[in-house]
Amino acid sequence: MARDEAYREAEQRIEKARREGAVELNLSNMKLTEIPEAIASLTQLQEMNLSNNQLTELPEAIASLTQLQNLDLSDNQLTQLPEAIASLTQLQQLYLHNNQLSELPEAIACLTQLQTLYLSDNQLIELPEAIASLTGLQVLHLCSNQLTQLPEAIASLTQLQVCF
Repeated sequence: MARDEAYREAEQRIEKARREGAVELNLSNMKLTEIPEAIASLTQLQEMNLSNNQLTELPEAIASLTQLQNLDLSDNQLTQLPEAIASLTQLQQLYLHNNQLSELPEAIACLTQLQTLYLSDNQLIELPEAIASLTGLQVLHLCSNQLTQLPEAIASLTQLQVCF
């Protein structure tokens, strides 16, 4: 699918989801290099799949998706997460594996409902102390990064059942 064609297709899917009041949106496997700003109109979304694209960044418009519970950004080329991620306070599952993240923003601390966080296969050198705010975190995948140590704050994650 050509880039422009993929972008138009994504815009059409977003518009259809807006009209129907959909709570799920699948834009995976489209070779998208960017997400249409129209995504901001989907304030009712609870689940969004953007996996297997060619995204290098997320738009600030993602801050409008305050009802989002499940966000899959795996298998992209993300190098960072925007501070706007702090608005996703209902997020329970965040899939970021197989990207190019070298750090996580302090804004990650706002995701206090997060239960599952997949960060494997990135370029993380360290985790922020803010990770201690994720007190409901049960699953944390960190393998295949460049981490040499974990922050002491990780000990405060008393719900953590799986960490590798």
